[in-house]
Amino acid sequence: MAETLFAYEPMIRLGIFIGVLLAMALWELAAPRRPQYYRRGQRWPHNLLLVVLDTLAVRLLFPLAAVGVALMAAEQGWGLFNVISPPMWLGVIISLLVLDLTIYFQHRLFHALPWLWRLHRVHHADLEFDVTTGLRFHPLEILLSMGIKFAAVVALGAPALAVLIFEVVLNASSLFNHGNVRLPAWLDRRLRCFVVTPEMHRVHHSIEPRETDSNFGFNLPWWDHLFGTYRAQPAAGHLHMTIGIEDFRSARDLRLDRMLIQPFRSTPSRG
Repeated sequence: MAETLFAYEPMIRLGIFIGVLLAMALWELAAPRRPQYYRRGQRWPHNLLLVVLDTLAVRLLFPLAAVGVALMAAEQGWGLFNVISPPMWLGVIISLLVLDLTIYFQHRLFHALPWLWRLHRVHHADLEFDVTTGLRFHPLEILLSMGIKFAAVVALGAPALAVLIFEVVLNASSLFNHGNVRLPAWLDRRLRCFVVTPEMHRVHHSIEPRETDSNFGFNLPWWDHLFGTYRAQPAAGHLHMTIGIEDFRSARDLRLDRMLIQPFRSTPSRG
């Protein structure tokens, strides 16, 4: 079964990715949460081309996907769960939680260290907040993130099934929680007990540093509550808050070439 998962992993991930992307794009057209000043034609081609470059970079430098790394670790007996061999269901559940916690702390690290923030600020410099913002990451950040993920998978000895589920859910949740979609307030309150909603994550994309440094979770909201980084609402409200960061407010900064060189441009130090 594990080898079958590895063989079909790219097709599974691509199929779900395209399905969620299209569903969110249609939802944004039908029920947008915020009016957008910058047209989709100014942003979407560049954000989508960036994810293509990210994918090519990962496939070139990491021939084995995370599922493949999990299979290799199992064959070699590397990692905690390949030593103590817990029941599959328990190993999958714990792996999903630990991997999600790893991404939470990785996210905080990319905000805390200046040289990592230079990479991550490409994601935050989008001047609108919608489904394609969830794809807007610099290739160097994606490569570093993949290395951290591989290390966590090997150290934990995470089952290949857990890694595949985690990868699919992480990608889908990034598209979902960056959506410019309207949710009833009562539904948002209930959903954010279990998943990071667009209303919750939008706060993280505020221009206000106190709000930018909050709501770090991508999938599970529990870590923000546990570690004191949860913020329920933006001070200016969702309709009036400013998206982005101070240093990059020009429409030309939305272009692919500008995103790729942005980490190497000098800007005032982040407080």
